[in-house]
Amino acid sequence: MSDSVQQILAREARRTHPDYITYIPSSWDDQAEDRTNEHFLVFEGPGEVLMAIWTQSWQAPGLGNINRTMFARSEDAGVTWSPPRRIAGPSGRDDPAHMTSWAFPLVSRSGRIYVVYNRHHGIQGWIKFHTGTMGGFYSDDGGRTWSPPQEIPMPKSPYDDPEGKIPPEWIVWQKPMRDLSGGYFVGYSHWVNRAVATLKQVSQWPEIESVVEFMRFVNVDRDPEPRDLQVRYSAWGEQALRVPHRDYPLLSVTQEPSLVRLPDQRLFCVMRTCTGYMWWSQSSDDGETWCSPRPLLHKDCGRVLLNPVASDPIYPLSDGRYVLFYHNNRGGPVAGGENDAKPREPLYVSVGEFRPEADQPVWFSEPRLFMATGGVGVDGVKRPLNDPKSGSLSLYASFTNRHGNDVLWYPDSKFFLLGKRITADLLAGLTVPTR
Repeated sequence: MSDSVQQILAREARRTHPDYITYIPSSWDDQAEDRTNEHFLVFEGPGEVLMAIWTQSWQAPGLGNINRTMFARSEDAGVTWSPPRRIAGPSGRDDPAHMTSWAFPLVSRSGRIYVVYNRHHGIQGWIKFHTGTMGGFYSDDGGRTWSPPQEIPMPKSPYDDPEGKIPPEWIVWQKPMRDLSGGYFVGYSHWVNRAVATLKQVSQWPEIESVVEFMRFVNVDRDPEPRDLQVRYSAWGEQALRVPHRDYPLLSVTQEPSLVRLPDQRLFCVMRTCTGYMWWSQSSDDGETWCSPRPLLHKDCGRVLLNPVASDPIYPLSDGRYVLFYHNNRGGPVAGGENDAKPREPLYVSVGEFRPEADQPVWFSEPRLFMATGGVGVDGVKRPLNDPKSGSLSLYASFTNRHGNDVLWYPDSKFFLLGKRITADLLAGLTVPTR
């Protein structure tokens, strides 16, 4: 007798050897309403309760992917989770509400939980689920009930549609961090509207022009209405961080900034690009100004760290070091992928350490294989890595440090939502150069 869908899913959810399981979808069918789960942000809510928000989607015939925002909470440090609840976006196939994507949390000191997201209005720029205004709502009771959504004003950027007909094209992909003045600070990807882009037509989506900018939420701790959240921008417009595309040097392609605080209070930022490797920048004034990006190296004058156009987050460890996750290949046909964004499999890890006198202030160990799907999809079938149904490890992930327990929360194949402890034993032997 063959295994049931639920048996196969229960088995495949443990393929990457997670320590925590937050959510297993009901089916791998593309039209299952919980089929895709990504942008998985786990954070500490009021009362030390772990909370999670993520983007869930399904494919609606004739409409493509439809996104919504989900929420769950854990009372036992991530061991068990509540059933997920939709808190924004369409409730199902017959719900005409516009979709919501890429939500991120802001928790005030009083315990108010803000959720801010990309709010689509049915008007598409380059990519539908990048295009939208900024929406937000909040909960004052630990996520049990939520306020009605409100629009959060965004300034008109020189990278946006000059006629104002198409909303901005942007994503915040990591949790905001506290800044030195008590606000929240985060980087975001900003795609350049076709009307003002260097390339008006592209052969694949990684050629769509993009820059990295930053936003600072100043008054969260005053518990304002979402529409009254004060947002200041830096490295904005003409000052945005740009990285040249490897084939079109006048074209900038850089996205998904990941931030850590250094011991001397500088901010260190890692970004994905379309060069075949990661780039970095730093700020000495809490994110107000940034140095020009440059390739991320193993150490000063060392080799570049390879990565396709894929997520490459860096996170702080409880012991003061850093951990960097990436794919250790340059992407594209040379690496067996279908375009510059693949293969996003397997996943490697390197340990980073602060080097205060170095040009690049964080140096890294040699990479170690961290996890792999082997091309096995969520249905248990092995496929070539360039098959869209093969397993992948697109790391739209988050990280928590609780009482010395470091956990990577990640979506396996944009499907299972899982957590893995990052222990000293797991990182043993990853030595960072000292000179």
